[in-house]
Amino acid sequence: MPTKHDFVQHNCDHYDGNRYDHLDKRKYGEEADICIVGAGAAGGVLAYELSQAGFKVVVIEAGPFWNPQTDFASDELSMHSLAWNDTRLVAGNNPLAMGHNNSGRGVGGGTVHFTGVFYRFHESDFQLRTMDGVADDWPITYKDLEPYYEKIEKDIAVSGPKHFPWGPFQGPYPYPEREPISANSELFRRGCEKLGIRSAVAPLAILSAPFDGRPPCINRGFCNQGCLPNAKFSTLIHYIPKAIGHGAEVLSDCMVTQVVVDKSGRVTGVTFIHDDKEYFQKAKITIISAFCIETPRLLLHSACPMFPNGLANSSGMVGKALMTHTGHDIYAKFHDEVRIYKGTPVMAVSQEFYETDKSRGFVKGYTLNAHGSRPLGLAKNLVSKADIWGEKLYDIMRDYNFYAQITMVGEVLPDNNNSVTLSNEKDEYGIPRPIITFSYGENDNKLIVHGVQKANEILEATGGKPAFVIPDTGHLMGTCRMGNNSSTSVVDGFCRSHDIPNLYICSAAVFVTSGGCNPTETVMAIAARTADYIIEEAKKDGQYGMRKTSSMT
Repeated sequence: MPTKHDFVQHNCDHYDGNRYDHLDKRKYGEEADICIVGAGAAGGVLAYELSQAGFKVVVIEAGPFWNPQTDFASDELSMHSLAWNDTRLVAGNNPLAMGHNNSGRGVGGGTVHFTGVFYRFHESDFQLRTMDGVADDWPITYKDLEPYYEKIEKDIAVSGPKHFPWGPFQGPYPYPEREPISANSELFRRGCEKLGIRSAVAPLAILSAPFDGRPPCINRGFCNQGCLPNAKFSTLIHYIPKAIGHGAEVLSDCMVTQVVVDKSGRVTGVTFIHDDKEYFQKAKITIISAFCIETPRLLLHSACPMFPNGLANSSGMVGKALMTHTGHDIYAKFHDEVRIYKGTPVMAVSQEFYETDKSRGFVKGYTLNAHGSRPLGLAKNLVSKADIWGEKLYDIMRDYNFYAQITMVGEVLPDNNNSVTLSNEKDEYGIPRPIITFSYGENDNKLIVHGVQKANEILEATGGKPAFVIPDTGHLMGTCRMGNNSSTSVVDGFCRSHDIPNLYICSAAVFVTSGGCNPTETVMAIAARTADYIIEEAKKDGQYGMRKTSSMT
């Protein structure tokens, strides 16, 4: 039995400061004010903000409740378990690699194994139709998210430069930039300088000084393996424990299988499976924060006589317009050792090619991150994504210490043909496995060519010899887009379903366009804004919340 007040025990269930391996003594077993499906970047923020406001909040997470000190290891192979590794079927001209690149499984979700790179979107990212005549405008603007970006950055003590040269926010960040930067990042910055390309130290959700009982980063470099010392932010170690402190109940190892709707067309709660037994969580409001594949999968699977095409899907847009980022990794070989495994993976950046320049022949742009790789990940990607085998693979891995790497994070435009649909094959819970269909468009391919060329130029400028490119992707977005028009979108600007008033969808699934940079901060800002909206709506109708739980008094 876990000890009292041990908030990070491995066991799966939790209430009132303790954690149990059964569901017999549920805190909100009868009914919750709010049920949140998913405990990742969005779910963690929502749980914290809404429980702090006094709502009875239950968070249901499919994966385990990790304990960083006992479950995380500085080991690439064992930490594959942090990803959502369930079977997913892929299709299209450019089938996406599933797993680590996309979503996490467990409390904290993808924030447990992300690189900690923390960018705000630019103003232009919300107005592609207006500015470039492609895709669509978001129903919200940068100004709508600005106070939430600022709040999140202060909440988690983002480290970054005093001056960030691009976008509407140019620093300073709450905590000073990380130093020293890695050799890979030094080469990147020198190459940029020689070419007259501006670069900066990357803003990171990684501590540069002590904060909230956590230590500063000491450059171990295992950010993608969970960060055992807790120097890197995740909702697992920040928002979720605080939410529990405000009374939230977090159920882990519980797979949600259905969103249930009553005869009036309102959601009454969700069914979930734990230890082969099915349970029902009743709630006044349900929020689906299960990322971009499981969210549409769940909504489509929850079809009922009243909503035969799936919940929140009167527009037919659930599962449509799936986006990713081009994540091409560009490598060059140097005469001296670089050792790209050393230090935080991303410590230098350039967004010089972020905004549309029509002379390039495509719209929008990309971020270039000086990005390190560990040997197992590199070898795996060389084989599976770059089709490099045998002697060439051996030669590259033998000279691993001499390579430098730049990763582009390029905007991919929305296309309704890129989608998540249900297959005829079912998983162990009886839910149809998802089919993820993806193909690049013409604009995407032109953008990739440009980005790869610029990265090679930067590497060559400091003496590197361009070696190989691994065509990769990362960061899924879309499939339940937000919009003002209920016939072309799934949720409104506050992530509330157009079809079902007490159903919210809040994650990267609501993105209208993908932007040209890492999306985690925007996901969290949207979640904080959604929480504020729910709180204000509750105050108006007096129906929900503001009931202080015993743990708060």
